[in-house]
Amino acid sequence: IGNGVTTIGDYAFYSCNSLTSVTIGNSVTTIGVCAFEQCTSLTSVTIGKGVTSFGSDVFTGCTGELIINSNIPSVSSPEYSPFYNSKFTKVTIGNSVTTIGDYAFYECSSLTSVTIGNSVTTIGYAAFAYCESLTSVTIGKGVTTIGAGVFAGCKGELIINSNIPNVSGLNSGPFYNSKFTKV
Repeated sequence: IGNGVTTIGDYAFYSCNSLTSVTIGNSVTTIGVCAFEQCTSLTSVTIGKGVTSFGSDVFTGCTGELIINSNIPSVSSPEYSPFYNSKFTKVTIGNSVTTIGDYAFYECSSLTSVTIGNSVTTIGYAAFAYCESLTSVTIGKGVTTIGAGVFAGCKGELIINSNIPNVSGLNSGPFYNSKFTKV
């Protein structure tokens, strides 16, 4: 989706089952509700750095690899996340991103690999909680704030290139209730 386009409306590409790849240009600021929902052949998504507003369920049912170059806002509940019930297997958070919001990838059950770029400073509450297939997580060196339960229920290998900030309370750590086997 080329430069000059600023908005992708609600349900714009809903159930376009032949769509295999999407590149969203840097001029896009808004992606509407369910814009790419049920695009079941969609295996490659790149989101430019201009997006400031995501609707809910934008990528429900989508698979493959996701590259994000824009901040991911917090939502009040997992079902409002743009990635709720998506089937992405690999997520790369680019070096222009500073914030991964609360519940961003909560319960993305097919997610196996996450790479978080060095520019990310904040990872919100339960951002990757219960991504039960997640076996590889790399956190860049810029993270200064990690919310509670970010990786609850996750397992596999965790590579941390940043300091781990202090947390308050015994049950509020970012790795509380995680099942990582190697750090």
